[in-house]
Amino acid sequence: MAQQHPWSRYVAIGDSFTEGIGDPEPRSPGGNRGWADRVAEVLARQNDDFAYANLAIRGRLLQQIMDEQIEPALQLRPDLISISAGGNDIIRPNTDPDEVASRLETAIERLSSAGATVVMFNGPDIGSTPVLGRIRGKVAIYNENVAAIALRHNAVVANMWALRELKDPRMWAPDRLHFSPTGHHTIARMVLEVLNVENDLEPWSPEPLPPTPWRSARVDDIGWAREYLVPWVLRRIRHQSSGDGITPKRPEPGSVFLETAGSSTSHGQGLGTE
Repeated sequence: MAQQHPWSRYVAIGDSFTEGIGDPEPRSPGGNRGWADRVAEVLARQNDDFAYANLAIRGRLLQQIMDEQIEPALQLRPDLISISAGGNDIIRPNTDPDEVASRLETAIERLSSAGATVVMFNGPDIGSTPVLGRIRGKVAIYNENVAAIALRHNAVVANMWALRELKDPRMWAPDRLHFSPTGHHTIARMVLEVLNVENDLEPWSPEPLPPTPWRSARVDDIGWAREYLVPWVLRRIRHQSSGDGITPKRPEPGSVFLETAGSSTSHGQGLGTE
């Protein structure tokens, strides 16, 4: 019999990554599932007295997460907290990864003061990603800071950079900024391993991708830029956010499984499909 984990109340905070964007699920609050929901589902199956809240909102910058989510999260009295923050800051031009990390440490200090287990995330290796690949160095510097912060505050790091599966384009949603259901599943499996929680989430065993002709790849890049990159840039210029008007999908601790879903296994445990 698997050893039961020690947590009974999990609160996730952050941005679109933790909200679950890229992993649509109509039965889930907010219409998205995501890695945090998937982690909570596994934890809930191993503890009958388990509650989960998710305060993450897409588009949020680090300071917004600090101002809007940290104190409400602590008021929920979690014994497990995850925070993924700073990514939306790092991808913006002229941001300093050391300065962003310095503010992140302030957040980790506050979260750690509650005595809960704190899970932090570093950034994935985006070296092969169009456009974002240019900031690979910034991400690497930020990641080194994240590792140092975790050591100073006894936090756990979910190491996205080391998750080499994320280099596969099938791990990413069509917008190339968020993860696909397969990506969220793979990340959830990694988080559970970092927490030393036994699980039966299936590892990803993909078929090799066929080679993509150069001309076809360029056509895809142009289509992606028109559909996703240009609107993203326009929102930045207009000081708009994809999270404007959005509220947390799970503001109060409760069951991760919806009553209307019929059973605790309604979401399944296998890989998602794009």
